[in-house]
Amino acid sequence: MLGIEVPKRRGAREDGEKPFWISFSDLMTALMVLFLVAMAVALMAVTQGLQQIKKETEERDKTIESCVSDVATLTQLGEFKGVTVRGHSIDFGSLVQFQDKEHRFEKPGDERFVRQFIPRVLDVARSNKCDKWLKRVVVEGFASKTGDYLFNLNLSYQRSQRVLCALLSTQVPDALSARDRSLIQTLFLAGGSSFNTASSSAAQMRRVEIKLEFRDLASTKEAPPDIPLDPGLRCPNDR
Repeated sequence: MLGIEVPKRRGAREDGEKPFWISFSDLMTALMVLFLVAMAVALMAVTQGLQQIKKETEERDKTIESCVSDVATLTQLGEFKGVTVRGHSIDFGSLVQFQDKEHRFEKPGDERFVRQFIPRVLDVARSNKCDKWLKRVVVEGFASKTGDYLFNLNLSYQRSQRVLCALLSTQVPDALSARDRSLIQTLFLAGGSSFNTASSSAAQMRRVEIKLEFRDLASTKEAPPDIPLDPGLRCPNDR
């Protein structure tokens, strides 16, 4: 008699697969690790950015310092003895002064001295290291501390303008080249000061200073304006 094969009993089969769930503590750990990685990347980017800015700032400062040093070297020449460079300012001292309460030069030689010195400054300004950062050159005139403020303020401006007239004039034997005069028109500005200054000597208040202004690190060099070259036939101060 054949026996009946009885199938072996199997365990109960689960109706479906259980979903996988990460524990809450593991989830928090993963998020914390992700946050730390993101912070590390951000801090690294910021640090590298600050280091690059610091490097560029140091390079800019060194370049400007070298540029001003080249200008100061000019004052060591015999024909320019008496000119001083303080910071970014060029002071002619007693070499270039104006008549009392007037915007005319005290001596004819003062005007000639300006036309001798400024072209040498322009040569320095054209160098690659100076041209990269030089923004403008301000001719700042001074006037007396005594008297009417507005009169002295206007007088100081006229004195700075007189310097530009001397530089742009073509009616003198030692006139500047067209190349130099063109650069002066695009780079130089006339400024003015009055008795709101620290100078105490009356003679020191009848002078001008040349101030070099340089661009900031974040600013870009602008293309020079297209200004027709002045023929230099007349000066507005002569009227």
